[in-house]
Amino acid sequence: MILAKLAYKSLLNRRASVFLTLFTIAISVMLLLSIERVRVDAKSSFSNTISSTDLIVGARTGDIQLLLASVFRIGHTNNGVSWQSYEYITNQRGVKWSIPISLGDSHKGQAVLGTTLDYFEHYRFAKKQNLSFNQGHPFLNINEVVLGSSVANKLGYKLGDHIVISHGMGNTSFHHHDDNPFKVVGILNPTGTPVDKTLHIPLASIDLIHARASTKHDEHDEHDEHDEHDEHDDLIGHPKQITAFLMGFKSPLYTLQIRRNINQYKQEALLGIMPTVTLKELWQMLAIVEKTLQLFSAIVVLVSLLGMLTTLLANLSQRRRELAILRSVGARPWQLFTLISIESLLTTLLGCLVGCALFYLVMYLGAGYLQSHAGISVNIAMLSYYELTLIGVIMVAGFIIGLVPATRAYFYSLSDGMSIKT
Repeated sequence: MILAKLAYKSLLNRRASVFLTLFTIAISVMLLLSIERVRVDAKSSFSNTISSTDLIVGARTGDIQLLLASVFRIGHTNNGVSWQSYEYITNQRGVKWSIPISLGDSHKGQAVLGTTLDYFEHYRFAKKQNLSFNQGHPFLNINEVVLGSSVANKLGYKLGDHIVISHGMGNTSFHHHDDNPFKVVGILNPTGTPVDKTLHIPLASIDLIHARASTKHDEHDEHDEHDEHDEHDDLIGHPKQITAFLMGFKSPLYTLQIRRNINQYKQEALLGIMPTVTLKELWQMLAIVEKTLQLFSAIVVLVSLLGMLTTLLANLSQRRRELAILRSVGARPWQLFTLISIESLLTTLLGCLVGCALFYLVMYLGAGYLQSHAGISVNIAMLSYYELTLIGVIMVAGFIIGLVPATRAYFYSLSDGMSIKT
């Protein structure tokens, strides 16, 4: 206890240099915990890019290819799904809801998605979060469009603006449908998912802008708001085929049964994938990113510990006279060893505590930004067992680092400390 009190007073006496060492450790702990939490939550958020969807059904192709095309708007599927097959499958027992999606058009490099009102009701992202509107409302007419937040911000659109859809994905557009402008009626809140970079139009509009719509579409432009069935039919139209569709079931048992039936469907070659499983497979392909983050974390901690060692050794050279005086009043070599060890341990402990406080502050302030710009839903909770283990490793490493100057102090002799060297 006497040595602990002496170590505490010694730290206070050298508070300027101790503060720098403590601050270095705190920053490294904060970065380590932040990187680890973002890594874990990024993996979780990636897996939850689409949430509460049991199956994604499309033309038979690779699992990851179908996922990238239907969820991330990357690439395309070779074929579509006939509307007859969609209706047959979604009318099976156990189906709770379904969302048809049609891709293939764009607007200034941003994907256009044709769908129904069920999209805004049943689509979930992150941890079962539903889509919400920052401005406006879902489309109610065939010539209306709902924008993702990134589209609205990047292109400067607001409610009431009119835009023109182009045929072709990405920045390559083969034809501009100038004769069918769409009115912006809604802008979604940020989700950090591909939804932000998507323009949503009624499924029936896909046929209309491709000049395949019948005269019946034009007659339905002014619909009767009191006839919900007719209004819904107007927004769906009579598509020949769609790109894919999402499904939710009443029970997981239905998911496995209908998935098996879809993959054995004889009328056309279809593929049903479970997005959560396929997302995990895709993340494994991107494991290099996870390993890079872990390597960066290790480097941050190593640099901070080496900085701590350098500071302790520099301080020890300045304290040789102080240690010699302690020896002259009766301090034993092992007591000097213990004193230096306690000081390094206290410094590491305080650095870890301050680093944890900074970690929670950074997570609290950055949670909204990470969600809206990177799609990472940060879980601001108690430290996990693994995170506590990391702090324990830093504490042990700090103690071991402190043994180096402590050992040197042990072998300092009285005459070495009291003599003046030139």
